[in-house]
Amino acid sequence: MAQQLDVVFCGINPGLTAAAQGHHFAGRGNRFWRTLYLAGFTSQQLLPERDRSILEYRCGLTAVVERPTARADQLSTDEFVAAAAAFEQKISRFAPRFVAFLGKAAYCALSAQRDVAWGPQPKTFGNAAVWVLPNPSGRNRAFYP
Repeated sequence: MAQQLDVVFCGINPGLTAAAQGHHFAGRGNRFWRTLYLAGFTSQQLLPERDRSILEYRCGLTAVVERPTARADQLSTDEFVAAAAAFEQKISRFAPRFVAFLGKAAYCALSAQRDVAWGPQPKTFGNAAVWVLPNPSGRNRAFYP
């Protein structure tokens, strides 16, 4: 990640394909890169293999929990709790204007809330304004870009 980004997109954790390839949102069914382009964050649809080029658009990528899994529901609340302090320090250190959590699970666990609404949140995280957006994983059948 780089300093003073406009937004950092925070995945819950790496999927198995992303971890094996060493690139964010690399799963064949993952809709992150298409959604990012359609939403106007990038001028072209980036490929997972070029994930670092997202920095050219003043955007960053990270995951809340480092352990790869096939499904996000394979993570325990304890893993989110264990990652919370270091993750908040990372966001504070890199100082993005916004942090966008991709899926409710991570933000709920980090903010100790049972449920949150989609969209902007009333509290900051690591001094960044927070948005909660749908998880672009192909496993999330409720989300269509």
